[in-house]
Amino acid sequence: MADLFSKFDGLIAQREGLLATGVTDPFSLVMERVLSPTVAVCNGHETILLGTYNYMGMTFDPDVIEAGKQALEDFGSGTTGSRVLNGTYAGHRAVETALKDFYAMDHAMVFSTGYQANLGIISTVAGKGDYIVLDIDSHASIWDGCKLGDAEVVPFKHNDISAMDKRLGRIPEGAGKLVILEGVYSMLGDIAPLKEMVAVAKGHGAMVLVDEAHSMGFIGPNGRGVAEEQGVLDQVDFVIGTFSKSVGTVGGFCVSNHPKFEILRLVCRPYVFTASLPPSVVATAATSIRKLMDGNNKRAHLWENSRTLHGALKGLGFQLGTDHPQSAIISVIMPDLERGAAMWEALLHEGLYVNLARPPATPAGMTLLRCSLCAEHTAEQVQTIIGMFDRAGRAIGII
Repeated sequence: MADLFSKFDGLIAQREGLLATGVTDPFSLVMERVLSPTVAVCNGHETILLGTYNYMGMTFDPDVIEAGKQALEDFGSGTTGSRVLNGTYAGHRAVETALKDFYAMDHAMVFSTGYQANLGIISTVAGKGDYIVLDIDSHASIWDGCKLGDAEVVPFKHNDISAMDKRLGRIPEGAGKLVILEGVYSMLGDIAPLKEMVAVAKGHGAMVLVDEAHSMGFIGPNGRGVAEEQGVLDQVDFVIGTFSKSVGTVGGFCVSNHPKFEILRLVCRPYVFTASLPPSVVATAATSIRKLMDGNNKRAHLWENSRTLHGALKGLGFQLGTDHPQSAIISVIMPDLERGAAMWEALLHEGLYVNLARPPATPAGMTLLRCSLCAEHTAEQVQTIIGMFDRAGRAIGII
């Protein structure tokens, strides 16, 4: 009998070899207690959190927590149903209204996760006979949405406007075309040149979907993302986002001005055939989103944190994913997986948690230590983080 797990033998051997060196498994860390958006108890020690995507620090906001408690008391722990059956409560409509107000768009559709939002919208909008032109570094959920919908997939080199233009130019006349981009790419923390790319896409008659998971709440005058920052939000057909980053809970969404958008509620399989989010989750999300509409001070502080940390790490001699700070993500490129894991563990011993990212999730086979800053990180915490990187980097021989 063929062993269906044999395809993973190489990865199993790599993992076993890494753990045999005595390094802590970087993918099985348990947070025993979470004390705030920026501090948790890990392995019995207070640890600064620098790898949680909690960009705006909303997870402990008193109003957000109170809204969740009240919804739990009023509506119970779950819906036990799909949105098209018994799974739409008042809170689901309320969070969709909050999203429409936040983005100033006509339609909003909430999914149980951000992954499902991409899976559902992409696979439903672009199907067999259509073409999807997308950045080669697109998130796994985008690729999976393409596969589920069975459209013809045409990738182009990361952030390469000319390559995107050429791919679009080769698509047969009259075919349905969807261009998929991300505002912030989560591995390196770099942003897309959306202004130029959207113009090229529209020039070829393509619809445009932008995933703003890592920019919503933070980038742009109103926190609407890179498309807003670059002045092209009104030209984007679909914006995908998540509640698990800046909003501080879980769930995904799509907003749009397309006049036929509401039909997706009846034909989008990952929306129709899954249970809806619990009432407490949508209540916390709606409260958080409305508070983010007045988050200018938090946004300014988060930018200051990003500039400070990026400049200091670059000054220490670390190789970073971007030449200058472009988002709340700062990626520190490691020489290889072994030294990356050693550096991750050294930082954990210092009292700092970051993400260790490895292929195939990372571009170009890189191993990264991915740092995601929070608006609740104090200036003092950022200076402490810089000292931790300095000591760990010298101990491991990275700098």
